[in-house]
Amino acid sequence: MKTSCLDHIVIGAATLDEGVAYVRSKLGVMIPPGGNHTKMATHNCVMSLGHDVYLEVIAVDPNANAPLRPRWFGLDDPYVKARLQRQPALLTWLVNCANIESVVAQNSFPFGAVTSMCRGDLEWSITLPADGGLPAAGMLPTLLQWRTDDHPARRMADTGCTLQRLQLYHPHIEWIESILAGVGALDCIERNSIAANATPYLVAHIMTPSGVRQFFSHH
Repeated sequence: MKTSCLDHIVIGAATLDEGVAYVRSKLGVMIPPGGNHTKMATHNCVMSLGHDVYLEVIAVDPNANAPLRPRWFGLDDPYVKARLQRQPALLTWLVNCANIESVVAQNSFPFGAVTSMCRGDLEWSITLPADGGLPAAGMLPTLLQWRTDDHPARRMADTGCTLQRLQLYHPHIEWIESILAGVGALDCIERNSIAANATPYLVAHIMTPSGVRQFFSHH
């Protein structure tokens, strides 16, 4: 299996303004606007984290027509919506595959149907479960493949922030690792085992102009 690369991390928010304010409070920088996802009725802001990796803040677009299917990243899930009403949070991570169709065909885990997406002049393919949910509640990555020559992170604003490492804590880490190995993503994330009754979570460690800061996937 050809290795997949960590592509980006996703911060979900009840509104885009709340997400931007949350990132600013954590990292001390303003995350620039991204654009709109017409198919999903969402919009985002994005910033480079170095090495073809970036951070995305995403929220439901209140001015868009309702989508014909559940929104991605669990944004229509009542549990996720309630969680983001309390505070923006790290929802999940994505890996960039060299051949997404082949990766999905060769793996039994239901990442979702490979779906074409666009935002402005950017085009990509992404795995989307029919219910819009997050694979393994966001602990497993969403898969994507860019249909561009250069990685889009290279044209995003450099705010002086770099992803140092992404950590995953899970009670069934062997299961997680077997699936990650199947998509070539074992090296994308540090894996740690926790107690059987503990809640899985992610931690992103980001070097900022004022030191290392963390985003957690649960409060």
